[in-house]
Amino acid sequence: MKNGTLSVRLGNRILFHGIEYRLTGLDGDVAILTVTGEPPIAVKIGSLFADQSFKVLDATAVRRRVVGQSRVFDSLPDDVKVKARWMEQHITEVLDGVASGSAPEVFPRPAYDVRLKSLRQRELAKHAELLELGEDLSLSKLQRLGRAYLEQGILGLVDQRLIRQVPIAGQTDQRVLDALLEVLEQNALESSGTTGRLMRQVRKLLDTEYGDGVVPMPSSSTFHRLVGRLAEGRHATGSARTRRTLAQQPSGPFRAVYPVRPGELVQIDSTPLDIAVELDDGVIGRVELTAMVDIATRSLPAAVIRPTTKAADAALLLARCMTPELNRPGWAEAASMAASALPYRAMKSIDERLAGAAAKPVIVPETIVCDHGKAYISDTFKNACRSLGISLQRAHPDTPTDKPVIERTLQSIGTLFAQYVTGYLGSSVERRGKNAEQRAVFSLLEIQDLLDEWIVTGWQNRPHDGLRDPFTPFRVLTPNEKYAALLLLAG
Repeated sequence: MKNGTLSVRLGNRILFHGIEYRLTGLDGDVAILTVTGEPPIAVKIGSLFADQSFKVLDATAVRRRVVGQSRVFDSLPDDVKVKARWMEQHITEVLDGVASGSAPEVFPRPAYDVRLKSLRQRELAKHAELLELGEDLSLSKLQRLGRAYLEQGILGLVDQRLIRQVPIAGQTDQRVLDALLEVLEQNALESSGTTGRLMRQVRKLLDTEYGDGVVPMPSSSTFHRLVGRLAEGRHATGSARTRRTLAQQPSGPFRAVYPVRPGELVQIDSTPLDIAVELDDGVIGRVELTAMVDIATRSLPAAVIRPTTKAADAALLLARCMTPELNRPGWAEAASMAASALPYRAMKSIDERLAGAAAKPVIVPETIVCDHGKAYISDTFKNACRSLGISLQRAHPDTPTDKPVIERTLQSIGTLFAQYVTGYLGSSVERRGKNAEQRAVFSLLEIQDLLDEWIVTGWQNRPHDGLRDPFTPFRVLTPNEKYAALLLLAG
């Protein structure tokens, strides 16, 4: 019999209505209680447990079992889980008389009736039954499995070599680990410091919560190793900007997105371009680059350079990505679409505008991911997307990891294009050359023309490590080659 977390067994001493009885028998749902010098009494088990005077004087606590709900168990191979659940049925029949999960109306088999057979007799019966089923299992091992099941639940029936875990912190007090993780989270938005500062902060937190010196701190070398393991990928003592970005990163999307056709998913963003340009009024100034990247092909269907990005500039990008780029005077013949990897003839048969076009695909966006910049949340840009049937999806605030491809693409433009342009300023002051601003010679239109030519001749024909042929994964494709391959599938 069980009451809450107590197991009541035959022979237990029971206090009932102020009299000490001994449980000497069970007859269905009736308990037989005896006391010296008195005739035995029969009491319904339900009434006995519900009585306020009922108390078990020498009961033993029942260990709570975890029945298949452990994440560790769920991560095991299917054949291991099936074997463990099969053995669980046999073990619970030995321990409880009936297998776990049995219906309430199922009665114990005679060999496993806990009212008639001792634990030893039930173990011997189960051992003989398993041998008949072809299970090579000794009696001592069956007993060990029973004890392990009481201690660990179903994980006790699994080969322990499959679930053995190496502790990340060795013998370090768990309270130290909890405090260190809390300090790392608190430091996410603070200025960068050393590991020594983290150690002092952990010590202070532990003393405040548990008392001075109550929790022993590990040695300095051990603490450095703990920080190296627990703070891996956090930049705990490195770049504060990177640390803030990682702290703002969401826990993860519901699923990964793998677009399989051009235009299915496009990302857009703006960034200051590290080039000094002679503006229309003759003043030397910085400019902004606004670009779109197609995730499926990594193509740059449109990119514009402006002093500052406005809503009209963002809407202009939509028009440019849907319009063929004409091969301009002075561009090499190899920059034409006819000389590229793009399926020029098939595309030209559908759209005559491609005659004389440059080697850059025309991509019609279906979904555009943008941040909360003023240009992208403006009515002008939203109305332009709505009129073209484009779905606009905003990223989480201050979460560049929601649109990582365009973020990395803009960085690549800075290294692959901007550094070769006269008037290049470098990505920071410490990377800037002497009097770099005074070397600016290109106008805004000239820089735009140079960027357009570089996209056609450079970016679209440069192998991209994120583009691979599924049948020949060792081969790296260019954006134009990937576009041509997907066009055959998507039409």
